[in-house]
Amino acid sequence: MQSDFWLGVMQFFINGIGIWGPGLAGWQRAREVFLEIHSYCQEDLSQPIPTFLPPNELRRSSEVVKWSLQAAHEALQQSHVSAHDVTAVFATSEGESAVLHQLCLALATTERVISPTLFHHSVHNAAAGYWSIGIESHQPSVSLSCYDSSFGGGLVEAGTHICANSTPVLLVAYDLAPPPPLYAAQPLTGPFAIALLISPQQLSHSFAHFSIRLVQGTGEETKMTEPSLEGLRKGNPAARALPLLAAIAKGKETQVSMNYLDDNQLLIDVTLCQSCQN
Repeated sequence: MQSDFWLGVMQFFINGIGIWGPGLAGWQRAREVFLEIHSYCQEDLSQPIPTFLPPNELRRSSEVVKWSLQAAHEALQQSHVSAHDVTAVFATSEGESAVLHQLCLALATTERVISPTLFHHSVHNAAAGYWSIGIESHQPSVSLSCYDSSFGGGLVEAGTHICANSTPVLLVAYDLAPPPPLYAAQPLTGPFAIALLISPQQLSHSFAHFSIRLVQGTGEETKMTEPSLEGLRKGNPAARALPLLAAIAKGKETQVSMNYLDDNQLLIDVTLCQSCQN
């Protein structure tokens, strides 16, 4: 049996959407897939190149940084909000697992020589650091992980900041499949990155209004109707956002549910703003 254990409800508006995944290279393409204008093709995998990064940072950046920042920059551009006014929340289940793998391989050798570049990518807030450099921001950021509930954890963190400070927040959730043998511990299905620029007030170009409740007890999660998209949703923690994006793309007011941590559930009421239907 479910019961609310928050006294209030988190509410905010979505003003920018960024997405990068297999067959979903940007919001416009993803929207056309959700509307069935184009068929979904998992094999269509475009590699992101966040060109707003300075050349040296772009050259040194990892795949995780490139995927997360590609989505982040798209959401920021759509929002018409100044980058210097935005707090960032970065949420990931695995973080830099490929970098961790390479460090473990180096430590297993006789020399144990660690690349300084690899070492500085090993921290959990690497993507947030590159984001701050790329947009020249001095705003605070939070980097968190909640395993399979990382997108939900990021949504809660971003909503909490909105409630406490009434300033815009950029939420970025991302995960790439780790290499073996780490893959056996967290077998993710494909890479995926999603970014939402949220604010406490509705703007002229707002996409949707989210109202979020946290309830005790797990239940049936909202699923994607297309089997391959459902496989991506289940197989990558960041892709738990897909039903929310599909509802916005279709202009569908609905409630999306997702399990959160071990025995809780997030219920998200999606109300469409006029701009997202144009």
